Amino acid sequence: MKASPEAQLRLLELADLDTELARLDHRRRTLPENAEYDRLAAHAAGIKDAITMAETELSDLDREQARAERDVEQVRVRIDRDRERLDAGKVSSARELESLQSEVESLRRRQGDLEEVVLELMENRETAQERRDEAAAEAENAASSTAEVAARRDAALAEIGAQAEKAAARRASVASGVPDELLALYDKLREQHGGVGAAMLRRGSCEGCHVSMSTVDLNAIRAAAPDEVVRCEECRRILVRTAESGL
Repeated sequence: MKASPEAQLRLLELADLDTELARLDHRRRTLPENAEYDRLAAHAAGIKDAITMAETELSDLDREQARAERDVEQVRVRIDRDRERLDAGKVSSARELESLQSEVESLRRRQGDLEEVVLELMENRETAQERRDEAAAEAENAASSTAEVAARRDAALAEIGAQAEKAAARRASVASGVPDELLALYDKLREQHGGVGAAMLRRGSCEGCHVSMSTVDLNAIRAAAPDEVVRCEECRRILVRTAESGL
């Protein structure tokens, strides 16, 4: 393949731009803010689950407390009814009187037990409410931290994007001055060799694989016409000859 020395020199500029674009892409994918954002998002999800659990517990406790309070009220009504019969002197039989008094005492014990249940449920609810409030406050802090990290990440991505856009525009301009056949070979080699398709021959060594050329290879390169596209015998990248090649 033949191409003017000027076109071949453009490959070095292309290689530099491709390296810059690869660096920017790597930076974009490995931004510390990405990992930090993911960590905060996972933490926020855990807090959300904690809030949901606390709210579910509060709802369950509210139902249990309401049921226990209804039970207390029912017992209180029965006690009041029985006390009214006793106070009104409507019980004439001693046996019935004794039974009614016993029932009142039993109901009072039952009322006390139920009121203890209500008190315990209220305490449990207070504890659950505290957990829910703490989780809600933590969620607010997490949301603030996440927003701050997202802002830093977006600013960094915008900066990277602007640099990549300039590099891509410059690459397109440089590539337009490279013959299609040579550019196709360069792009093919770039895909095969980690993004580097052409390298400078500097002081008898390939800058792509950093292998020194043998005397035989250097003599062959010296004998090649300036417009001949030469390749590194070791890595097969395009070798671009300059005043620094040592030929």
